[in-house]
Amino acid sequence: MRQCQFIRRVTPHVRLMVALSAMACILSSPSAVLAQDTEAASGQLAFNNACRTCHVVREGDNRLGPNLNKIIGRKAGSLPGYNYSSAMKEADFVWDEAKLDRFIANPDEVVAGNNMKPYGGLASKDDRAKIIAFLAQAR
Repeated sequence: MRQCQFIRRVTPHVRLMVALSAMACILSSPSAVLAQDTEAASGQLAFNNACRTCHVVREGDNRLGPNLNKIIGRKAGSLPGYNYSSAMKEADFVWDEAKLDRFIANPDEVVAGNNMKPYGGLASKDDRAKIIAFLAQAR
Protein backbone atom coordinates (compact mmCIF):
# COMPACT_ATOMS: atom_id res chain seq x y z
CA MET A 1 0.00 0.00 0.00
CA ARG A 2 2.80 2.35 0.88
CA GLN A 3 4.43 1.87 -2.51
CA CYS A 4 1.20 2.73 -4.38
CA GLN A 5 0.87 6.03 -2.48
CA PHE A 6 4.44 6.92 -3.40
CA ILE A 7 3.81 6.23 -7.11
CA ARG A 8 0.63 8.31 -7.06
CA ARG A 9 2.52 11.26 -5.58
CA VAL A 10 5.46 11.01 -7.98
CA THR A 11 3.49 10.38 -11.15
CA PRO A 12 2.14 13.95 -11.59
CA HIS A 13 5.69 15.32 -11.21
CA VAL A 14 7.09 12.81 -13.68
CA ARG A 15 4.33 13.63 -16.14
CA LEU A 16 5.04 17.33 -15.77
CA MET A 17 8.78 16.82 -16.33
CA VAL A 18 8.16 14.69 -19.40
CA ALA A 19 5.70 17.24 -20.80
CA LEU A 20 8.09 20.14 -20.20
CA SER A 21 10.99 18.25 -21.77
CA ALA A 22 8.92 17.40 -24.82
CA MET A 23 7.76 20.99 -25.14
CA ALA A 24 11.34 22.25 -24.91
CA CYS A 25 12.37 19.89 -27.73
CA ILE A 26 9.45 20.91 -29.90
CA LEU A 27 10.02 24.61 -29.35
CA SER A 28 13.77 24.50 -29.94
CA SER A 29 13.87 22.25 -32.99
CA PRO A 30 11.79 24.29 -35.43
CA SER A 31 13.75 27.44 -34.68
CA ALA A 32 17.05 25.66 -35.33
CA VAL A 33 15.71 24.21 -38.56
CA LEU A 34 14.20 27.56 -39.50
CA ALA A 35 17.52 29.31 -38.82
CA GLN A 36 19.36 26.82 -41.05
CA ASP A 37 16.73 27.20 -43.78
CA THR A 38 16.95 30.99 -43.52
CA GLU A 39 20.76 30.91 -43.76
CA ALA A 40 20.63 28.57 -46.75
CA ALA A 41 18.04 30.75 -48.48
CA SER A 42 20.09 33.84 -47.72
CA GLY A 43 23.21 32.21 -49.18
CA GLN A 44 21.38 31.07 -52.28
CA LEU A 45 19.91 34.55 -52.77
CA ALA A 46 23.37 36.14 -52.47
CA PHE A 47 24.74 33.54 -54.92
CA ASN A 48 21.88 34.15 -57.35
CA ASN A 49 22.36 37.91 -57.20
CA ALA A 50 26.12 37.90 -57.67
CA CYS A 51 27.09 34.66 -59.42
CA ARG A 52 24.21 32.88 -61.13
CA THR A 53 24.42 34.88 -64.34
CA CYS A 54 27.46 32.76 -65.19
CA HIS A 55 27.63 29.92 -62.63
CA VAL A 56 25.48 27.16 -61.17
CA VAL A 57 26.27 24.55 -58.53
CA ARG A 58 24.83 21.60 -60.43
CA GLU A 59 27.56 19.10 -61.26
CA GLY A 60 28.36 18.89 -64.97
CA ASP A 61 26.34 22.00 -65.82
CA ASN A 62 28.90 24.46 -67.13
CA ARG A 63 27.55 27.74 -68.41
CA LEU A 64 29.43 30.89 -69.29
CA GLY A 65 31.48 30.03 -66.19
CA PRO A 66 32.29 26.59 -64.78
CA ASN A 67 29.91 24.91 -62.35
CA LEU A 68 30.88 25.51 -58.74
CA ASN A 69 29.78 22.16 -57.37
CA LYS A 70 32.42 20.98 -54.87
CA ILE A 71 34.61 24.01 -55.58
CA ILE A 72 36.09 23.97 -52.08
CA GLY A 73 39.02 21.58 -52.20
CA ARG A 74 39.30 21.69 -56.01
CA LYS A 75 42.48 22.86 -57.74
CA ALA A 76 41.89 26.13 -59.56
CA GLY A 77 41.33 25.74 -63.31
CA SER A 78 41.03 21.97 -63.13
CA LEU A 79 37.36 21.12 -63.74
CA PRO A 80 37.22 18.73 -66.71
CA GLY A 81 35.11 19.90 -69.62
CA TYR A 82 35.52 23.63 -69.06
CA ASN A 83 37.76 25.89 -71.13
CA TYR A 84 39.50 28.04 -68.51
CA SER A 85 41.70 31.03 -69.25
CA SER A 86 45.39 30.22 -69.35
CA ALA A 87 45.81 32.34 -66.19
CA MET A 88 43.30 30.17 -64.29
CA LYS A 89 44.79 26.92 -65.67
CA GLU A 90 48.21 28.03 -64.45
CA ALA A 91 47.00 29.18 -61.02
CA ASP A 92 48.75 27.00 -58.49
CA PHE A 93 46.33 26.76 -55.58
CA VAL A 94 43.36 24.84 -54.25
CA TRP A 95 40.13 26.68 -53.53
CA ASP A 96 39.39 27.14 -49.84
CA GLU A 97 37.10 29.58 -48.02
CA ALA A 98 39.78 32.26 -47.62
CA LYS A 99 40.85 32.09 -51.28
CA LEU A 100 37.21 32.20 -52.43
CA ASP A 101 36.56 35.22 -50.23
CA ARG A 102 39.49 37.09 -51.77
CA PHE A 103 38.54 35.99 -55.29
CA ILE A 104 34.87 36.96 -54.96
CA ALA A 105 35.97 40.33 -53.57
CA ASN A 106 38.46 41.00 -56.37
CA PRO A 107 39.11 38.26 -58.96
CA ASP A 108 41.93 40.15 -60.69
CA GLU A 109 43.89 40.42 -57.46
CA VAL A 110 43.86 36.64 -56.97
CA VAL A 111 44.24 35.50 -60.59
CA ALA A 112 45.37 38.26 -62.92
CA GLY A 113 44.18 37.60 -66.46
CA ASN A 114 41.09 35.56 -65.50
CA ASN A 115 38.01 35.64 -67.74
CA MET A 116 35.55 36.91 -65.15
CA LYS A 117 34.75 40.12 -67.05
CA PRO A 118 32.66 42.20 -66.56
CA TYR A 119 32.46 40.96 -62.94
CA GLY A 120 34.68 43.21 -60.87
CA GLY A 121 34.11 41.85 -57.39
CA LEU A 122 31.69 41.94 -54.49
CA ALA A 123 32.44 44.47 -51.77
CA SER A 124 30.02 43.14 -49.15
CA LYS A 125 31.91 40.87 -46.75
CA ASP A 126 28.57 39.60 -45.43
CA ASP A 127 27.35 38.62 -48.91
CA ARG A 128 30.68 36.93 -49.68
CA ALA A 129 30.40 34.91 -46.46
CA LYS A 130 26.85 33.86 -47.39
CA ILE A 131 27.96 32.78 -50.86
CA ILE A 132 30.90 30.79 -49.50
CA ALA A 133 28.65 29.06 -46.95
CA PHE A 134 26.22 28.25 -49.76
CA LEU A 135 29.03 26.80 -51.89
CA ALA A 136 30.38 24.82 -48.95
CA GLN A 137 27.02 23.12 -48.41
CA ALA A 138 26.85 22.15 -52.08
CA ARG A 139 29.51 19.48 -51.51
